[in-house]
Amino acid sequence: MQKGKQTAMWLMVWAALAACSADSVARTERPASNVVAVETQAPFTVRTVMAFKRPWALAALPDGRLLVTEKAGQLWLVQPQSGQKTAISGVPAVVDAGQGGLGDVALHPDFANNHFIYLSYAEAGDAHEQGAAVARARLDVDGQGARLSGLQVLWRQVPKVTGDGHYGHRLLFGRDGKLWISSSERQKFTPAQDMSSNLGKIVRLNDDGSVPNDNPFVSQGGVAAQVWSLGHRNVLGMGWDSDGRLWAHEMGPKGGDELNLIQKGGNYGYPIVSNGDHYSGRVIPDHDTRPEFIAPKITWTPVISPSSMLMYSGQQFPAWQGQMLISGLSSQALIRVALDGEHAQEVGRYDMGERMRALSQGANGEIWLLEDGSNGRLLQLLPR
Repeated sequence: MQKGKQTAMWLMVWAALAACSADSVARTERPASNVVAVETQAPFTVRTVMAFKRPWALAALPDGRLLVTEKAGQLWLVQPQSGQKTAISGVPAVVDAGQGGLGDVALHPDFANNHFIYLSYAEAGDAHEQGAAVARARLDVDGQGARLSGLQVLWRQVPKVTGDGHYGHRLLFGRDGKLWISSSERQKFTPAQDMSSNLGKIVRLNDDGSVPNDNPFVSQGGVAAQVWSLGHRNVLGMGWDSDGRLWAHEMGPKGGDELNLIQKGGNYGYPIVSNGDHYSGRVIPDHDTRPEFIAPKITWTPVISPSSMLMYSGQQFPAWQGQMLISGLSSQALIRVALDGEHAQEVGRYDMGERMRALSQGANGEIWLLEDGSNGRLLQLLPR
């Protein structure tokens, strides 16, 4: 049976179809929740800067240069105006397989003084097992080139498991200087509800990798002390709204991509509930069947495959200030979401013609996009 909340119009359609065979209505025909008529005419043009081999993330430096990661393990220092790029040495060894490899890159809030950057990546374990790790290093740039020094591993997924999917490992700093890490469930389902594991969780740490004493599960000790929220599947984007609320999106299973407002100690229900089903066809109950779990603010079926998030605050697109931008893989789109307190609504979807992997805002309000794939282009959005 079709699941989820339905509009009045959809209920009428449902009633008509139910007379024949309700089970014939495919999940992928269900509209997304909280989505109205959206803007599709892009208010921007696109400038191509250069291309990378399987890029995954980017971060803007205060001087206008960019850091770009490639999954195979290369970190680049990029001057987007001249098109010059410099390889940065000292990156840790990565497991480049499936969704694993060199992942996110983030700057310490005091980067201007300490030059610390943070990298996430897939690392090898024993017996063909692997897991995500996060390391901190100092970025040194001089006339001889660019390199990382003093690299320290601050965090690891526990346990390492077989397989090469659902690492998550997006990085985000908060206004309080804490480091937030999305730790996806590695396609193992049940660890998302297991507090002896940090898989399927959003993790909050101090900038040196230690555990803050005000985390919600700190009294449990072990990896549970790292956890801020649980019951997540594959979180690939996090961001702060203008009022300091944390939002995150995650890829659902077969249907049911989610946008969630993250609460301290909150349980988001996966794999017990989801607005999608397992790829095997096995049904997962919807969120509204289990009110003890926190329901998403938006769900998408058909999916958009959200890959990164940007909370825009710049001047180049003033109408977008305070709004959320999401890059889409299977949707090949840039999705714009308006926020009103704790409510969210998709208001724009722009066809980019390729799978979009990552977003970042430049020092002067520029919007940078990375395409996915073996010839993934770095793009700049320019106002019309």
